[in-house]
Amino acid sequence: LSRQHARTLWYDRPKYVFMEFCVEDNTDAHVLIEDHRIVFSCKNADGVELYNEIEFYAKVNSKDSRDKRSSRSVTCFVRKWKENVAWPRLTKEDIKPVWLSVDFDNWRDWEGDEEVELAHVEHYAELLKKVSTKGPPPAMDDLDFTTTVVSCRPAELQTEGSNGKKEVVNGFHVVLEDTLLFPEGGGQPDDRGTISDIAVLRVTRQGSQADHFTQTPLTPGSQVQVRVDWERRFDHMQQHSGQHLITAVADHLFGWKTTSWELGRLWSVIELDSPSVTTEQVAAIEQSVNEKIRDRLPVNVRELSLDDPEVEQVRGRGLPDGHAGPIRVVTIEGIDSNMCCGTHVSNLSDLQVIKILGTEKGKKNKTNLIFLAGNRVLKWMERSHGTEKALTSLLKCGAEEHVEAVKKLQNSTKLLQKNNLNLLRDLAVHTAHSLRNSPDWGGVVVLHRKEGDSEFMNIIANEIGSEETLLFLTVGDEKGAGLFLLAGPAEAVENLGPRVAEVLEGKGAGKKGRFQGKATRMSRRAEVRALLQDYINTQSAEE
Repeated sequence: LSRQHARTLWYDRPKYVFMEFCVEDNTDAHVLIEDHRIVFSCKNADGVELYNEIEFYAKVNSKDSRDKRSSRSVTCFVRKWKENVAWPRLTKEDIKPVWLSVDFDNWRDWEGDEEVELAHVEHYAELLKKVSTKGPPPAMDDLDFTTTVVSCRPAELQTEGSNGKKEVVNGFHVVLEDTLLFPEGGGQPDDRGTISDIAVLRVTRQGSQADHFTQTPLTPGSQVQVRVDWERRFDHMQQHSGQHLITAVADHLFGWKTTSWELGRLWSVIELDSPSVTTEQVAAIEQSVNEKIRDRLPVNVRELSLDDPEVEQVRGRGLPDGHAGPIRVVTIEGIDSNMCCGTHVSNLSDLQVIKILGTEKGKKNKTNLIFLAGNRVLKWMERSHGTEKALTSLLKCGAEEHVEAVKKLQNSTKLLQKNNLNLLRDLAVHTAHSLRNSPDWGGVVVLHRKEGDSEFMNIIANEIGSEETLLFLTVGDEKGAGLFLLAGPAEAVENLGPRVAEVLEGKGAGKKGRFQGKATRMSRRAEVRALLQDYINTQSAEE
């Protein structure tokens, strides 16, 4: 597989520039910070190599810069060489790569706001103290164990690339005598981890065994050490136990059964067998589940044989095809017993808190309930608080006035857009008359404006209404991207339109004497003019 860029967020502060390379389940991460550039590389969960090289907008102090790593991202704290000088962009070149964007959750226009910034200096200092330089995370000896490789066979893994297309990764399916890693099932995604420091990219269930997908083969019969990614595992435990609790409470309070659920990357969704759920009912469920978390109720796991009479009283949606052996039952003391193969906390207090974000219409006569549990609630609050602070700074008002302030801005913007559109239409009419009355009228007429849109160009073409002249109009950046319109004799436009789009490295379509589209290389407008003039000259010569 070829290298790809990692999605990157950045934001600016008086003394530092912060960057976050967003790669979930990253491995082999390397960060090199120099005075004028940063080089980042790693592998993602699918084993794809990611590589970013950024030439900084300005010089930095590489010796006083740090990076902090987690399984979900790598954050870099880069010290500016010239403090209190704002960076309008991260890159030296005036470009905007598709993989690079501003982190608006953290962005704040600090320039000229020294008093507020001074309050953050101590926070930055403490933050940098906590950030390690290089080196692996601390070992977690209780999260690994030794087992034996049973088999290893070639395999393929289908993944989704950065462009959204399916990609195939070649590797191996490794079967172990026993494993710590949970294979996906029951609405819960699979674990991540390592086998003797070799990354496990996927764990799937095959009957009674688990297939561990790796890109490196392992020798059958060899002793290996299996280690689980605890951050991911504990997150899944919190969400899954949270789902059991919400499901039990929704059933107890309102008689709604859970028909399915999904543990998502950002939030989880429970499908309830009810055509509607009111705001008051959501509030009642949320209050009840959090009361039970505060009650610190134990969560127990036990196994029952298929012929055990107690199986009949256990909640569940049936056993999967091919099930063999005992039935695993997860019980929240005094609340719920449920057949489940997933991973769970041992006490409801480990959930910390549950927040129900709302509901949405599901499948026929179903309602989807969206929720967060545990650390996800804290992260959601951190993001929301960051957004609130940014809006407070931008809107110059308190959080309770944000909605009203945005409504006023929207109304003002609509009015300005309406006025601007009217002025643009008047300008288009005036421009058309000026072109028509110009001594240079005839043959090929060319006009470019930085401001304008398709409607602006079409108004000009409508006002002129000439079928003898080739009219070539463009709006947008003089050297970059923009819009174009070619109008004139139908046969000429039909012939020349696709060639104009090709010269401008764009796309377009047309009919009845008009061809318009988008262009990426407005700097080649002179070539288009020459093309049109050659056509006119050839037609004149033939006549």
